[in-house]
Amino acid sequence: MSEPTIVAIDTHYIRRNLDASHLIVDNGRAAFVDTGANSSVPYLLEALTAQGLTPDAVDYVLLTHVHLDHAGGAGTLMQKLPNAKCVVHPRGVRHMIDPTKLMIASKEVYGERRFKLLYGELLAIPQERLLTVEDGARLRLGNRDFEFIHTPGHANHHYCIVDEAAGVIFSGDTFGMSYRELDTEQGPYIMPISTPSQFDPDAAHRSIDRLLSYNPRAIYVTHYSRIEGLQKLGADMHEQLDGYVGIANANAAHADRTQRMYRELWAYIDQRLDRHGVRKDESFRRTLLDGDIKLNVQGLNIWLQQRAAA
Repeated sequence: MSEPTIVAIDTHYIRRNLDASHLIVDNGRAAFVDTGANSSVPYLLEALTAQGLTPDAVDYVLLTHVHLDHAGGAGTLMQKLPNAKCVVHPRGVRHMIDPTKLMIASKEVYGERRFKLLYGELLAIPQERLLTVEDGARLRLGNRDFEFIHTPGHANHHYCIVDEAAGVIFSGDTFGMSYRELDTEQGPYIMPISTPSQFDPDAAHRSIDRLLSYNPRAIYVTHYSRIEGLQKLGADMHEQLDGYVGIANANAAHADRTQRMYRELWAYIDQRLDRHGVRKDESFRRTLLDGDIKLNVQGLNIWLQQRAAA
């Protein structure tokens, strides 16, 4: 079976080319994978129109997980799509019915002011319009079947979408982030995402191996879109997960571990960027990655706290 029409839509979240929604079209039926924030919804609808489709052609809004750069606009988008079901992991469904706790947790990460700027007011989705998918569940879009596999590591409420016949996977954040600005002659640069608050490196290793077991020819990551050369990238992901854990463990007992981990994680990433042939421009690198590094450090901190409390 050939690959369906897949359109990467820049959600304009924070900056260009950071966050993608993907529109899948097969035999006149459509699905969105992840939504961006409320402000992203017009871009998604414009992409649908550009494919010659109307909102009633959308069967599914597929949320890989309920972090708000992936699902913040889901309630608003669903109001525009009369026939669509919103498909979520069983652990995420309650947050779509009542996003209050999701908003509180996100405000703890971003702060009240930045949360309002990025996300606005999250809209609930009626329970009857939600569909949960267990591990291994399948759904049909047009003439093809998608398999949904649970992939913890980044978040406990994460699934990935496998189109095995086409050889592609939509991985959300499970297979890390790969910004196109960091591509070089060596190919894409990739790095894990350890953002708060459910980072689990052991589970992440297993989920990466599970994705690679399908031997996909391409993976679509949310940050940012299609990547190939996946065996090498998978090895890079495993190596860096171990690197993250090493930095966290080395600083676990320090009172100023947040600052130490931030400096050491940047030094680690800079070294890898140098090896990959990315231009040695500190302003360019910091502008592109500093927000991600800070969130990754927060996630490592919470992982250390949870491990100590266990």
